[in-house]
Amino acid sequence: MNYRFRSYAAVAAISLTSLASTGALPAKTDLDNVCVSVGRLLEEGHYTHKQLNDDLSGKILRSYLELLDFSHLFFTQEDVDAITQKYGSALDDDILLGNLKPAYEIYDLYQKRVDERVAKVKEFLKQPVDFKTDGTIDFRREKSPWPKNGAEADELWRGRIMSELLQEHLSEHPIEPGPQLVARRYDRLARNVHESDRDEQAKFFLDAVALAYDPHSEYLSESDLKNFSINMGLSLVGIGAMLRTEDGYAKIESLVPGGPAQVDGRLKVGDRITAVGQGTGDFVDVRDMRLDKVVEMIRGKKGSRVRLLVIPGDAADPSKRKNVELVRDEIKLKDQEARADIIIKKDDEGRPVKLGWITLPSFYADMDHHAKSTTKDVLALLKRLKKENIAGLVVDLRRNGGGSLEEVISLTGLFLKSGPIVQTKGSNGNIVVSSDPDPGIAYSGPLVVLTSRQSASASEIFAAALQDYGRAVIVGDQCTFGKGTVQTILDIGNYTSLLGSRSHKDGALKLTIQKFYRVAGGSTQLHGVASDLVLPSLTDLPEFAEGALKNCLPYDEVPKAKYTKWNEPVSLYFDELRRRSSERAQNDPEFHYVMEDMERLRHRLDDNRISLNEDVRKKELSEDKLRKELRAKERLARNIEEPRVYRVTLDTVDKPNLQLIMYPGKLASAKKNGSAKVAPEAAGDADTENDVLGGQDDDTKEPAIDPERDETINILADLIRLERGPKTASTNH
Repeated sequence: MNYRFRSYAAVAAISLTSLASTGALPAKTDLDNVCVSVGRLLEEGHYTHKQLNDDLSGKILRSYLELLDFSHLFFTQEDVDAITQKYGSALDDDILLGNLKPAYEIYDLYQKRVDERVAKVKEFLKQPVDFKTDGTIDFRREKSPWPKNGAEADELWRGRIMSELLQEHLSEHPIEPGPQLVARRYDRLARNVHESDRDEQAKFFLDAVALAYDPHSEYLSESDLKNFSINMGLSLVGIGAMLRTEDGYAKIESLVPGGPAQVDGRLKVGDRITAVGQGTGDFVDVRDMRLDKVVEMIRGKKGSRVRLLVIPGDAADPSKRKNVELVRDEIKLKDQEARADIIIKKDDEGRPVKLGWITLPSFYADMDHHAKSTTKDVLALLKRLKKENIAGLVVDLRRNGGGSLEEVISLTGLFLKSGPIVQTKGSNGNIVVSSDPDPGIAYSGPLVVLTSRQSASASEIFAAALQDYGRAVIVGDQCTFGKGTVQTILDIGNYTSLLGSRSHKDGALKLTIQKFYRVAGGSTQLHGVASDLVLPSLTDLPEFAEGALKNCLPYDEVPKAKYTKWNEPVSLYFDELRRRSSERAQNDPEFHYVMEDMERLRHRLDDNRISLNEDVRKKELSEDKLRKELRAKERLARNIEEPRVYRVTLDTVDKPNLQLIMYPGKLASAKKNGSAKVAPEAAGDADTENDVLGGQDDDTKEPAIDPERDETINILADLIRLERGPKTASTNH
């Protein structure tokens, strides 16, 4: 979601005299000077130009406490009140003076509370546990208040440990007896807390300082920078999953397009890793293990196997696990290249119609050598699709988290005449309009853009521009992610050197410096890009979007840019397209499944309670299993004619013959043979039934069941018919 922006002059021109002016202060350690530099850079370089003050001190303190105690379990409200009274209004001064003592003292109290709690947990684990209770606990606690005092904390923890024991008791993949495993888990937690040195404690605190400004600003330590470089360069051997710590778990934040995990299809964003196994070795519990340790266990030699025991993100019961075995591989930019499909579908009169489908995992560019370009690659694919006489085109951005600003501008220009594509505004209020440099149009036919809540940043610029011009129909979740901000990376060492010290360990600051705006004037921030046609999807929840993040920047608008709409605005057909799509969705069993799952997920998120009763939990697990088995039988009973699909890659774009990846009858045959995995790139975010139709040991792991894809093809076919003439535009058609 980060942009390589053309010029950072505004940030580079930050007044450094304010940093140098602190030189009259007593000599400081490297970390003290890093603290001063981070504070000054945020004040002067952040988009908001917010000054560190008492109000921001409160936000920083809250962020720091929640980074340490995400689920509000170790501190009590009494602790929080005492900490707030002592430090709450003075952190701004401490930061600008380079005084990290408050951060260390708060961490020391956290360490003490963890030790006290682990001792109590061990005592509780010696007692018999009754799984016949009618009690419940909060499923997620990050929005719950801290317990008022020690007594309330004890009661809260009693339920939590009971839930963990029941979770292990019901697990289909037990590692060792529950009490032993839970005891070792909390021993490891205490050990990890004690292993954090002052550098790591300062990292937590400086993260909190940056996060108080907005959720995408971040302090990057030396090791963070190394990982950031690895992730940007995609040169690491692993599974291609981005992880973050949440409630003691390593949680899947995103999947690298083309990486082993994304190609396999079973790991999903939101899944939590509870254990890791090497090859055929035993699983090792990783709950409450430091994230860098978990990452180290998952990484390994190319071709080696790693097994992950995972709690699905949409699981009603955390005792539900899935065992995912992956082969580590080198994550290459090549795996993220644009690719295309030619889909041959019959129209209402039984005649075959060729439709194009371009999957775009990211907006990539080789900034150094100019050898790699999203625009060049898509242009090559478009030429082949036009040569095949496609009647319409879909651009799939469902998993596209962003990328190069230059590429999204030039790529959008392939579908438009010359004109503005996006507007950016810096902290000085100046607005820059970026336009399509090429007046030529590579494709002028019917166009649909498929998005999801995971479509962010550059994806939102692309979709917004085509929507504002009336050039394309936007289909997908209610709206996209809503990240309308630009970040740059500043080397802290460039600033600490002005304070008399510089170290390669100083790290960097990822800083929000600009906001994006549509040509129509509205921001993509928070609002995202609303779909013209909304399809049911399990990702379509506000919890998965920018608005769920703390301290996100507000929505605002700038004046509309001067642009000319497309000659034939597709909005003329929106009512009819919606009517036809809605009618199909209401009669589509797959969309019924999605809507049922969405209702259960919404209820679970709103209720936020989980039972401590074994019988209740067993019943829920049984109902879940029965539901999946029933759906599998219903799918087998349906005789649906599948379209013929040919794959076009950049390696095959000039070859006369193309790879046939799906053909009529193949899916039905695969189902009967116990394997429904065809068309590797045909898996949508909506499908949660990855494992109901057979084994996971074939070469094409992603499920072919993708109702969003199927309906988007239908919408494109409708658009083609409606654009061909008034006869097909009739509502009685």
